Amino acid sequence: MSVSSQDAQQRSIRQAAAEWAVLLADDALDDSRREALQQWLQADARHAEALAFAQRTWAVLGSLPAGQPLHRARPMLPGAPRIRRRPGRLRRWGAAACLAVLLGGLGLYQGERLIVPMLADHRTASGEVRSLSLPDGSEVTLDSASAIRVDYSVERRRVELLAGGAIFQVAPQSERPFVVEASGGSVRALGTRFLVQRNPDAGTLVGVLEHAVQVDAAGAQRQLEEGESLRYDATGLHDASLDLQLATSWQRGLLVFDRQPLGRVVEQLNRYRSGYIVLGRADLAQRTVSGVFHLDALDDALATLAREMQLEHREVLGVGLLY
Repeated sequence: MSVSSQDAQQRSIRQAAAEWAVLLADDALDDSRREALQQWLQADARHAEALAFAQRTWAVLGSLPAGQPLHRARPMLPGAPRIRRRPGRLRRWGAAACLAVLLGGLGLYQGERLIVPMLADHRTASGEVRSLSLPDGSEVTLDSASAIRVDYSVERRRVELLAGGAIFQVAPQSERPFVVEASGGSVRALGTRFLVQRNPDAGTLVGVLEHAVQVDAAGAQRQLEEGESLRYDATGLHDASLDLQLATSWQRGLLVFDRQPLGRVVEQLNRYRSGYIVLGRADLAQRTVSGVFHLDALDDALATLAREMQLEHREVLGVGLLY
């Protein structure tokens, strides 16, 4: 598939997600539309992520102050059903128009970089790992470039993972369940300590460090015990052989790789260091790498990889090339 056709496909997904987000917000789905939505979500793993982002963006736009100027034209979304405007709905349609423009003109990653800071209660910068306490005494350790939104009520404790990953150490409260929501799924604590990690290209990973959790996603449900893990996306729940010690090494200030593809290693390093590493040849992405990197010494990561893999490297204006 060419780059231009990929871009067109992504724009189409984002525009459809914007349409569904508006309809869901207006509770304008009859049975046939709900069935169509479920079919759309199941057709491609990217759809659930795009819809979740569209709904978050809608929430931000809908919370703008009343005096904030918005484009007042109705969004021109492919196939959008004609819904009669009612008095007081103009601002909502203005926000919907902004939603369509934002999602149509930006990629999901670029759009999230703009929206997540507006949504997040707590977030970390690239290369930053931070622990914090929630109002109930639960502890959260945020991975690099991660963000959460906290929504506590008298009935439940809800945390939305907006970006990146986090380790949750849950304070027991039997009367109020603790639930983490991410990418259209949810993880309910049945114990104390677990990992949730969003990966745009590989779904959401869940791993249990202590006790158990219940995962609900894509119409399926599964209970995970200590040491178990899975991955979920719009297509369902999938087994994942996750080494939790390696997967949570960032909490200890380390990145540990055990026979991992170089492409995956570079992707991870780019989340934690200020510069950017690219591979000069496609075949290099599949070469395996084992090693330990300290988060406070990643400036030497490019040279270390080049030396250990007997490759050449160049670095110009913060961009490092391995070839």
